[in-house]
Amino acid sequence: MILCCWVPDWPVLSVGRPAEVPVAVVAGGLVVACSASARARGVRRRMRVRVAQSRCSDLLLVDRDVEREVRLFEPVVRRLERDAVPQLEVLRPGLVAMGARGPARYWGGLPQAAERLVQVVAEVGYPAQVGAAETLFAAALAVRRPSGVLVPAGATASFLSPFPVTVLGRGTLTDLLMQVGIATLGDLAALPASRIQARFGSQGVSAQCTALGLEVRPISARGTEEHQVAVEFEEPETRVDALVFGALGLADRLHGQLEASGLVCARVEVRVDLADQRSLTRLWRHEGRLSALALAERVRGQVRAWAEGGDLDTATPAAGVTALVLRPAGLSAAIGTQTALFGGQSSPVELERAAARVQALLGHHAVVRQQVGGGRGPGERVTRIPFGDVPARRLPEGPWPGRLPAPHPATVFETPLAAQLLDAAGRSVRVSGRVVLSAPPIRLGVQGFEGAVVTGWAGPWPVLEGWWDRDTTRRVARVQVTTAAGRAWLVLVQDGRWWAEAHYG
Repeated sequence: MILCCWVPDWPVLSVGRPAEVPVAVVAGGLVVACSASARARGVRRRMRVRVAQSRCSDLLLVDRDVEREVRLFEPVVRRLERDAVPQLEVLRPGLVAMGARGPARYWGGLPQAAERLVQVVAEVGYPAQVGAAETLFAAALAVRRPSGVLVPAGATASFLSPFPVTVLGRGTLTDLLMQVGIATLGDLAALPASRIQARFGSQGVSAQCTALGLEVRPISARGTEEHQVAVEFEEPETRVDALVFGALGLADRLHGQLEASGLVCARVEVRVDLADQRSLTRLWRHEGRLSALALAERVRGQVRAWAEGGDLDTATPAAGVTALVLRPAGLSAAIGTQTALFGGQSSPVELERAAARVQALLGHHAVVRQQVGGGRGPGERVTRIPFGDVPARRLPEGPWPGRLPAPHPATVFETPLAAQLLDAAGRSVRVSGRVVLSAPPIRLGVQGFEGAVVTGWAGPWPVLEGWWDRDTTRRVARVQVTTAAGRAWLVLVQDGRWWAEAHYG
């Protein structure tokens, strides 16, 4: 039997807002978790952000921060280990799993052990509920039922039977099962095993074992020595940033080593050896492939949690870190993805590993990706996000009154350059309240470029942003200008001053 202890809505609780404030934690444009007050207004998990906002106009949106969730959940895990069960696994922030046999014997039975877990978490200040079943998959579903469910031995298959096949989390297989009329785990379990093998292959057989409650994965705090990786420090390291930096490269090394052996891991033990002969360990589990990026994210949060909790004394070199070790557990054969030969596109796994390797060498912000969102100016529409970070919430695409149409500038300056747009008398051209130029522009000067005669212009296009807030309101007007030097510029005027925002090549 396996016990799961769950703190509901942990991503929301980690934000630290009052219960009456409707909060939604978002990632990738979807709601990951929401508060009880938001659910009362119709907000649900996996709902698109725009739909959630339409149902709750005062909904507070917070981008998900897994590192923050890990750091804040560490005191709960530590308290459970001290007062309830000595060995457990963290599936994700807010959810832990453990073997039920030991706690049930010690506390006088499974119901008493579950009650003790809830009590310990309540002492830390959070609500919790407990579920139990013969497999981790079933236990993770049982804990999410109202008040948690303790599934008796031998009843796991009947408990799983009414759940839809979508809970398997296997997208392609799930779609195929539903297309042929297999809607629930009970339907899947009832099919002949030979037919499953012939029609759906090894993944179908594995899914049927899960539906039958036969997928037993023991909960263990032991890792595999053969494939562990470590980084040792010549002098005891006390800087948290240096430890986090080392963890990024270490996670990539671990996955490279496992990949060479044709393996993937579901659990990883993170261990820190200290100069005072102490060691700190934490076991993280992930159902499925624990990618290098996901692992580095968890290690980052774990190291910072130990530092903030006082386990790492960052002020005393004698108590610094001498080694950081990652030990994989729960190894299985890699099904793998077929990569392209002869110059084809790289697989997502290869791209992820390459990005993690560069970040380990040059820093977290060395590899970024661009996200296009809302905005009026060309520099406002693109956001750079460090690879692996949660994407920023997308702004709506429109309407955006005042946005410039295509063609778009070839170069957008990170910081606008000071400019002068002059008329025939040598005075600065002004834009009136009716959005009319005071005189035809004759000459344009831009910082770092030679002044040139204006050969044509278009505009101005006015933009008034944040008019409802006196402190943040912004009023500008943009003008497109061509010059005799062969350049075309996008300039804007704000508070009587001209700036070159971009040029068209």
